[in-house]
Parts: sequence; C-alpha cells; structure tokens
Amino acid sequence: MISPATLTQTKQALVQSVNDVLRRIPAWSLYIIAVLPPVSMFFAALGGNLGVDPVKALEHEMGELGLQVLIVVLAISPLRRFTGISLIKFRRALGLIGFFYIFLHLLVWLVLDVQIVSQIIKDILKRPYITIGMAAFVLMIPLAITSNNRSLRKLGSKWRVLHKLTYPAIILGGVHFVWLVKGWQIEPLIYLAVILGLLAMRIKPKKHFTKS
Repeated sequence: MISPATLTQTKQALVQSVNDVLRRIPAWSLYIIAVLPPVSMFFAALGGNLGVDPVKALEHEMGELGLQVLIVVLAISPLRRFTGISLIKFRRALGLIGFFYIFLHLLVWLVLDVQIVSQIIKDILKRPYITIGMAAFVLMIPLAITSNNRSLRKLGSKWRVLHKLTYPAIILGGVHFVWLVKGWQIEPLIYLAVILGLLAMRIKPKKHFTKS
C-alpha cells in the first residue's frame, strides 16, 4: 500500500515536471498559434463550410472562442493555488489573445453583419444583450492597452487595481452569451456558471482569531 507521504512526493514531482516543461515554452509562441483559428474559420466561411449563414456562424464562433480564452485566464490563479501548476507566464499573452478574438467578434458584427452605422448605434442602445456585450468590450480596452511592462512600471500599484476590471468584463461577457442565444440553452449557462465558480474560488476565507 502506498503511503500518503509517497503520494505527496509523487504529486510534487509530477507538478514540478509539468512546470519545468511549461517554463521551456516561450509565451510569444501563443501569438502564432492564436492566428490559426480565425484564419481557419475565415476560409471555412468562404468555402461555405459554416452553414447557411456563415457570417453569423463566424461571429458566434469568434465570440465563443474569445470567452473560452478569457475563462482560461481566469482559471490560472486557482489552478496554481490548488494544484501548483503555474501558467502565470502565459497570462498576459492569453489575455491579449482573448481580447483579439473578442475584437474580431465585434468586427464581424460591425463590418460583415450589420454594416449600417445608424443601425449599429440603434442596436447598441436598444438591445440589452448588445449593450452588455459592448460594455464588456469597453472594459477590456484599458486592460489590453496596459498589458505591457512599461504600463506596469508607470502605473505601479494602480496597475493591479485597473486590471481587476477583468472580473466585471468577463461576467458581462458571460451574461452577453446567455442573453444572446434564444431560449435557455445549457451551454451558455455552463460558461456563466464556470465564470462565477472561478471567481468564487479566488475569494480567500478570512481567518478568525480567538482570544486565549
């Protein structure tokens, strides 16, 4: 029978091995990989492989992919906290990639879907799910702009405060997805539940001290 101490040592060795492999992977390589999905989707749309409404399909796929990447970003801290596996070095790259996908999602809607400026403004003001989606995107803009070492040095402690906008932005993104689909579909609800669950995992319980 394997002792608890042996299991702990095995787990620590496994985590160390995973982290050693991750350290060898350059963060910039993610940017190269990130280009592949939108290019693949674009050519699939041109080839008629995205269904009867390729523009809507492309718009949906890019938005969902962006949300998935941002959920991964949100999971990085809890993953390290509970398993010891660290993806911290990839967090900035993944955040920018998520923003890039959401930007493409918005661009498809603006340029290929609606196209008419007056209708775009009308939709933003009168369709709640679009209003929420735009609010999420606006919150992400300062995060993307300041995701660099220069901004970190310049803003100092304010940088961390600013980047807490990630939390309301991703919640709004999840609500946007739930509201976007017709009816109560399970997939968007799962995304929102995962987002809220990951945020709850970041809350550290307060320690209560009793007087002896």
